[in-house]
Amino acid sequence: MKRLTWLMATLALVLSPAWADDYKTLEWDELIPLEEQLNPPPLPEVDHDDEFAIPSQPVGKVVASLDGQRVRLPGFVVPLEGDSKEVTTFFLVPYFGACIHVPPPPTNQIVYVDYPQGAKVDDLWEAVWVTGTLRTVGASHDIAQASYSLEGMGVEPYNL
Repeated sequence: MKRLTWLMATLALVLSPAWADDYKTLEWDELIPLEEQLNPPPLPEVDHDDEFAIPSQPVGKVVASLDGQRVRLPGFVVPLEGDSKEVTTFFLVPYFGACIHVPPPPTNQIVYVDYPQGAKVDDLWEAVWVTGTLRTVGASHDIAQASYSLEGMGVEPYNL
């Protein structure tokens, strides 16, 4: 009887709303303010006479209402800090190869993720889900700038 009671109590906890996913799933275009979606800024000019010229990174505005929200966002990892086994800080980007090719995506399409637990990222070409608290505070690194940062709570393989 104790086992049945324990099982029922466990099921009640698992099925309760407190255990429901409390992260808002975001799409990348939701990180772009509506006015910027309707009137995108001009693309950076490229000096075609200088074969070594690197176009500047487009700067995008943030959606202020997203600040402090617990979110879930899919994307690709661009490692910034960590070792050969785990990544502790990284950029999350919407497509594979972003930040590797120039120019990088607009700043509002890059999220700086701090994940002290360390994420095992075996295959960087595979997408992941990242959960955590989103901030409209940017971060800068040698390879790109981000308009958003995220206090990472979880990193897991992207599965539909």
